[in-house]
Amino acid sequence: MKSGKIGVTTENIFPVIKKFLYSDHEIFLRELVSNAIDATQKLKTLTSVGEFKGELGDLRVTISVDKEKGTLTVSDNGVGMDSDDIEKYINQIAFSGAEEFLTKYKDSANSIIGHFGLGFYSAFMVSKNVEINTLSYKDGSKPVRWSCDGSPEYVIEEGSREERGTDVILYIDDDSKEFLESTRIETLLKKYCRFLPIPVIFGKEQEWKDGKYIDTERDKIINSVEPLWSRKPSELKDEDYIKFYHELNPVNEDPMFWIHLNVDYPFTLTGILYFPKIKSNIDIQKNRIQLYCNQVFVTDQVEGVVPEFMMLMQGVIDSPDIPLNVSRSYLQADGQVKKISSYISKKVSERLDKMFKNNRSDFQQKWDDIKLFIEYGMLSDEKFCDSAMKYALLKDVDGNYFTFDEYLSLVKSCQTDKDGNIVYLYSTNEEDQYSYIESARNRGYNILLMDGQLDNHFIGLLEHKLDKTRIVRVDSDIIDRLIVKEDIKKVELTTIQKDIVSFLFKSQIPTIDNVEFVVNLDSLGSTELPAIITQNEFMRRMKEMSAMQPGLNFYGEMPDSFVLTINTANETVKTIVSEVCKSIEDKILPIINEIDEINKKISSTEVSEDEKSTLKTKVSELKVNEESIISDYAKTQDIVKQIIDLSLLQSNLLRGENLGKFIRRSYSMM
Repeated sequence: MKSGKIGVTTENIFPVIKKFLYSDHEIFLRELVSNAIDATQKLKTLTSVGEFKGELGDLRVTISVDKEKGTLTVSDNGVGMDSDDIEKYINQIAFSGAEEFLTKYKDSANSIIGHFGLGFYSAFMVSKNVEINTLSYKDGSKPVRWSCDGSPEYVIEEGSREERGTDVILYIDDDSKEFLESTRIETLLKKYCRFLPIPVIFGKEQEWKDGKYIDTERDKIINSVEPLWSRKPSELKDEDYIKFYHELNPVNEDPMFWIHLNVDYPFTLTGILYFPKIKSNIDIQKNRIQLYCNQVFVTDQVEGVVPEFMMLMQGVIDSPDIPLNVSRSYLQADGQVKKISSYISKKVSERLDKMFKNNRSDFQQKWDDIKLFIEYGMLSDEKFCDSAMKYALLKDVDGNYFTFDEYLSLVKSCQTDKDGNIVYLYSTNEEDQYSYIESARNRGYNILLMDGQLDNHFIGLLEHKLDKTRIVRVDSDIIDRLIVKEDIKKVELTTIQKDIVSFLFKSQIPTIDNVEFVVNLDSLGSTELPAIITQNEFMRRMKEMSAMQPGLNFYGEMPDSFVLTINTANETVKTIVSEVCKSIEDKILPIINEIDEINKKISSTEVSEDEKSTLKTKVSELKVNEESIISDYAKTQDIVKQIIDLSLLQSNLLRGENLGKFIRRSYSMM
């Protein structure tokens, strides 16, 4: 028997391990099982190089719980340890046995899991005492028993184990009794150990008999020792991938497609990433992709390894080359991780490009489901964006799909304005913007459908990427101003007539909460509608983006601003202009003349400041009088209100009481 102190630099090492070193106490089980797997894998390696000539037998790791004794035991039949191994690997914290073994057998020991030598001590997070009973594979070795109560003091003596391997026995703390519950342990084993390369056994399989479940003689194997990602793609069929997808994600829908990652230089990386059908909103769940290290589950928080936009995907990644901290719970942001992240992004893009080239019709059928993913990637990853420019698609309101180059060829000749800018028109809702779409179609223009959640941001990206290109919504202005081919005809009205007509219509616009209107007069042509409502592209984009970006609240709080454009070339509007001028121009003209005279006096240097103030007040009073005359006349003109309401209805702005008034007026005019 021998006793001593564990070789640590401070006697406070155990409180540090217990409270701070590991982020979740439950991972002690992962660490101990991983060590047991290491022990079996070491034995396989030693056999392969001829250093162990005995019988391997059925290598396995067994976990057992004894609630009466308050113990949890992890057993393996791997290499075991002798007293020298105990002294070297257990009593000297942070001297990693796996690390030394890897150095010696680097050409044949690629599946050794441990790297830090601290995994065993995670046992003290949940234990008041830990024992090791072990027997080394080496000829002539004697069994060894090691025990420690969580202080630096340990005892090492002759053990009783008769077969090669190791038992690690944890005497569970009173505040960790949950780890004596079989259901809790089985849940953790399925979480961390379901794909380990050696069978992990916990209890017996059960069957239903005489109204209850009873244990059988068959061991319950928790894991699948050869997960799909560790196999060659050439060995697998589509149904294998789909079955594995449903094992990872118990959902009804099949994945649209998948990518099997398999690289061994300049780093080792395997895995399978699936494209699920993405809903209409971005649903980034940071636990959809699981990270493994030699088939040991590490974390589902993979932000450092997988580009953010790929959080929309599901699946697994396995790499021994991703540097982890001692608890294997958090990724370190270093150059290797960035290389792996870039590689994954590149492989995903190559897969999409191959799908597009090999079967474009199938790619187009999938487009609406993967569009959100690709747009998100292009917005957040510049390299992915550059490669995606070859296969990303634009869809028009007729359901046709185009690459960026194809669409440019389609619209360049027709949708280039007089300044040489190519103008892309788009709609966000075919029904709501139907009349605007028809007006554009009548000019021979094509209209894109941009109704996705990210399209507002994506449009800005396209404007940045495409030379001399403007992208505007089809209802953001009158069509001839969206794509200006020639100078728009001037309105053939006098200044006084313009003022009268503008206020005539403005005075009859109904009040709508948080909405402002500006009235413009334009000569749009005799066949165009009497009036049309548009919304400035920039302001609308800013308001929509403000809903997604808190930093743009300034725009979100501003009222919606619309332009009511009156078509002075329309015959109905011409009649209205003629009649209003005949009816009230003689009343308005004296007022306007008086205002002009007063304004001349105000601009004179001979008038004192007090007099100017009085004159300005007089101008305001005259202006109110002028507007009152126009407004009173407008109230008698149902046709003016009807034109306005029809424009509001066209733009989905006529609701509630205002809609009711419009309906009643329409019946009365029949």
